[in-house]
Amino acid sequence: MDTPDTRADLGIPMEDDSGAIGGASTVRPLGVPRKIGPIRAIVTTARPRQWAKNVLVFGAPATGGVLLEPDPLRATVAAFVAFCLVASGVYFLNDVVDVPSDLQHPTKRFRPVAAGAISRGLAVAIGAALVAAGMAVGLLGAGAALVGVLAGYVALFFAYTFVLRNIALLDLAGVAGGFLLRAVAGGVAADVPLSMWFLMVAGFGSLFLAAGKRHAEFVQLGADRGRHRRSLDEYSEVYLRYIQYSASTVTMAAYSLWAFEGAAGGTLWSSLSIIPFVLGIFRYAFLLDKGRGDAPEDVVLTDPSLLVLGASWVLLVVIGVYGS
Repeated sequence: MDTPDTRADLGIPMEDDSGAIGGASTVRPLGVPRKIGPIRAIVTTARPRQWAKNVLVFGAPATGGVLLEPDPLRATVAAFVAFCLVASGVYFLNDVVDVPSDLQHPTKRFRPVAAGAISRGLAVAIGAALVAAGMAVGLLGAGAALVGVLAGYVALFFAYTFVLRNIALLDLAGVAGGFLLRAVAGGVAADVPLSMWFLMVAGFGSLFLAAGKRHAEFVQLGADRGRHRRSLDEYSEVYLRYIQYSASTVTMAAYSLWAFEGAAGGTLWSSLSIIPFVLGIFRYAFLLDKGRGDAPEDVVLTDPSLLVLGASWVLLVVIGVYGS
C-alpha cells in the first residue's frame, strides 16, 4: 500500500550506542548516520507528508456540491482527520513488518524502525493506538459507515502486506485500493452518492499512480529489485508503461464524461476543466518518464507546472459546481 521511498519521509538515524526508543537495538545498518531524537523518529514514522493523499476525501463532497454545507463539511473534515490517524498507524505497522526488506533498500533502511531508532514493540503499540484513535474520530464525526471504510483500509493493509504485494498486478490493485478508499470515504462521510464516473476516475486514476510508483521502483532498484519486492521481478518496464497508458486513458475519458454529466455537467466551466485535468495527467506522465513517481505526493506538491494546472482545475470545478 502506501510505502514512500523519499528521504524526506525517512528518518536519519545514526550510528550511536545509546538512546534507542523503547529498548530498540543500538546496532545500526551500514552507512546509517547518527541517530535522531525520539520525537522526530516517531513523527518521521507517522509520515505527515503523506497526509496530502488524504485530501482525496474532499473529492466527492466537493464535486457533489455539498462541501459548503455545515454538516457535510464537518463530516468530511472528520474523515480527513480519521484517515490521517489511521494511515499513520498503518505506516508504523508496515515498517515493523518491512524491517527485513527495508534493510536491503538503499533509502528505506534509514526508516527509524529499520534503523533501530524505534523498537518494534513500541512501533506496534503506537500504530495500534493511532488506528484506534482514527476509528473513534470517524465514528464520532461521520458515523459507522465511515468506520466501515476505515476498517476496509486496514484490512486491505493486512491483505497487501501478507499476500497481495508478492503477486504481480494484485500488488498494483492493492496500492490503487488505498487511494480509492480515500475518495470513497469522503462520499460516505458526507452522504454523497458516488457516481459511476467519479468511481471510474478515482479507480483508474489510482491505478495510474500505482503503476507509476512501481515503474519508479523498477528503474531505481535495478537488478536488485526482486530482493526488495518479489513482484518486481515479474514485471517488465514495457508492461508497467502499458498499464500507465491504459489507466490514464480511461481516467481522462471518464473525467470528460463526468464534466458533461456530473453535478457541474454541461456548463462552460466544467467543460473547460477538462483541459487542465488532461494536461495535468500528461505532465505527471512526463515526470514518470523522467524516473519520478515513487512518491506521488512529492511529485504533485513540488512540481510548479502541476501545481498551476491543479489550481486551475480546482478553480474551474468550483465555479462549475457552485457558481452555476
